[in-house]
Amino acid sequence: MMRQYELVEKVAAYKPELDEALLNRAYVYAMQKHGSQKRASGDPYFSHPLEVAAILTEMHLDEATIAVALLHDTIEDTDATRKEIDHLFGPKIGQLVEGLTKLKRLDLVSKKAAQAENLRKLLLAIADDIRVLLVKLADRLHNMRTLGPMAPEKRARIAQETMDIYAPLAGRMGMQDMRDELEQLSFRHLNLDAFETITARLAELKDRHAETIAAIERDLTAKLKENGIQATVSGRQKTAYSVFSKMQRKALSLEQLSDIFGFRVIVDGEEACYRTLGIVHRSWPMVPGRFKDYISTPKQNDYRSLHTTIVGPSRQRVELQIRTRAMHEVAEYGVAAHAVYKDRAASGAVHLSKDSNAYGWLRRTIELLASGDNPEEFLEHTKLELFQDQVFCFTPKGRLIALPRGATPIDFAYAVHSEVGDACVGCKIDGRIMPVVTELANGDEVEVITAKGQTPPQAWENIAVTGKARAAIRRAARTQIRKQYSGIGQQILERTFARAGKAFSRDALKPLLGKLGHREIEDALAAVGRGELKSTDVLRAAFPDFQESRVTKAMERAEDEGWFNLRTAAGMIFRMPGRARVKPRRNGNAIPIRGAGDDMPVRFGPDGAVPGDRIVGIIEPGKGITIYPIQSPALTAYDDEPERWIDVRWDIDEAMSERFPARIVLSAKNEPGSLAEIAETIAVNDANIHNLSMVSTAPDFTKMIIDVEVWDIQHLNQTLRQLRAKSCVADVTRVNG
Repeated sequence: MMRQYELVEKVAAYKPELDEALLNRAYVYAMQKHGSQKRASGDPYFSHPLEVAAILTEMHLDEATIAVALLHDTIEDTDATRKEIDHLFGPKIGQLVEGLTKLKRLDLVSKKAAQAENLRKLLLAIADDIRVLLVKLADRLHNMRTLGPMAPEKRARIAQETMDIYAPLAGRMGMQDMRDELEQLSFRHLNLDAFETITARLAELKDRHAETIAAIERDLTAKLKENGIQATVSGRQKTAYSVFSKMQRKALSLEQLSDIFGFRVIVDGEEACYRTLGIVHRSWPMVPGRFKDYISTPKQNDYRSLHTTIVGPSRQRVELQIRTRAMHEVAEYGVAAHAVYKDRAASGAVHLSKDSNAYGWLRRTIELLASGDNPEEFLEHTKLELFQDQVFCFTPKGRLIALPRGATPIDFAYAVHSEVGDACVGCKIDGRIMPVVTELANGDEVEVITAKGQTPPQAWENIAVTGKARAAIRRAARTQIRKQYSGIGQQILERTFARAGKAFSRDALKPLLGKLGHREIEDALAAVGRGELKSTDVLRAAFPDFQESRVTKAMERAEDEGWFNLRTAAGMIFRMPGRARVKPRRNGNAIPIRGAGDDMPVRFGPDGAVPGDRIVGIIEPGKGITIYPIQSPALTAYDDEPERWIDVRWDIDEAMSERFPARIVLSAKNEPGSLAEIAETIAVNDANIHNLSMVSTAPDFTKMIIDVEVWDIQHLNQTLRQLRAKSCVADVTRVNG
């Protein structure tokens, strides 16, 4: 374990004017707080923050960042408090340490939701100070290096989280060395057999081609020197994970990969990069389609370099990366490179340059936090944004848009602006009208065709690749649904106010919003439309002194009992809040939908209904209530009688052992044993045949209607799936399903 003076010496080696007292205080405080705590390996727990600090010294980070690394687990794992750290080390360091502390006591349904909330908190802290990210990645790197003693399930979970989030995040912020090591360590724990096999093969290839690699380095260095370019040429081998992922992605064997070995050429200036490229292409044949200029069009993580592939001296494909020393520093260390720290506030806070692409991506990701998505959606969107394979497309005015590989014009439209995406109705790619589902390629010029009043189809969510596009489509769908409900709510309120002899206006709702518990008029109207807010409550809020008439009181009682319903000309039901039972007219005892009781008998329509269906009740004078699925065509007969519609819901006791009716239509082969096989299938699935009739019989097929009794909609669907799987059944569907 590194000693206190050794850590100070490491930092002093690259930052002579450091605050040595700060490092000493942080070292001693963290060591005392962690005390006798042990890691899973049995090592002292303090060895972990110390190793995290050591990783950051390799990136030549300032002493404040090193101090945060030493303290990063104190609030989470010891009795240290934010107030105490603020007092001893200053509020800025306290803020950074708190940003690295996982949320505790999360009242969330799933571990995935908890993971998302912790990631949300981390990204917000990163946006405030980039040093949070650097400490977090170093923390994860050391945890991955020491993952061995953990239980297998925990190893797999942490490794998968690292592969899904932290390795891509390091790549997105330009820290390629960090990303490579995180991926390698995760790969080892997630797929040990593949890791060991590929690692062994790569070792064999390295030994076999050692002389060839050395010869290429010598030849290339000499060729550049002849032309007056001083360059450092170094050979490198792809990692086991990058080889494995390329084999998986392109369905290739290891022998078919041509770029396992590559070479980096480091020169003094940008002009020398292009001169080097010209010399290389004049000296050796270039492989068509393999040249990429990331100097003129940098990647979103600020990576800049020239990439080309040539047929080298030994007739072997050789991949070259040509860059300056400054570009190389950014390529290796990303946001940790000194060039990125362009502004340092008086308070000592280090901010990511707002000119950088990495900051732009981070800012766009933070925007998703305000979209109102649930935690799992946020996690999904963030993962989508992290993956780095890109295509570069252009607007008609020449603006460069970088998108993930596989992106469509829908993603392009939302990358230009959310309003452009919402109004998109089509696109042109390189001047030709193309479907919006077309996969974009490098260099495509994309023109988005828009129309006023357009709303993106919800199906686009499954087509879009970027998290920004998916979030915007989902948000537009929510807005559209709210608009529909607010229209319903307005009609309900107009009717309620009219019956009370009062005039309704939207403006009259403005001073009532506080009482009603909503911020905007549209939200209040939508709440009425959804049945979350009673129209009579709005009436009383608007007219506190209003003396309710008998009619108004009857309306309120009807709402409370689930009897007040409206129906539009289009056939949409406006449902007011109702209980989960059908309510009787004369007393307070509830009648379960499943049976009959008191003076209000309940029965099902001819096609039945099962728990899981959305249902509606129709009052039959002298007969009681008939229950129909909401999609039943029989309901059209009552379009002009809205007073007979009532809101009903299922009131099912889990302990209840009763089946419910559903009608199915089945076409079976006309052969001996078919009916027996159908009956047996229904019986095996614990359903019951209540009635069966042959509708028509042909030489080959018989059509029959079967009334079955099942527990609920899942049970019915399972029974239908089993019937469809039978060779004697040509087709089976639910009536009105």
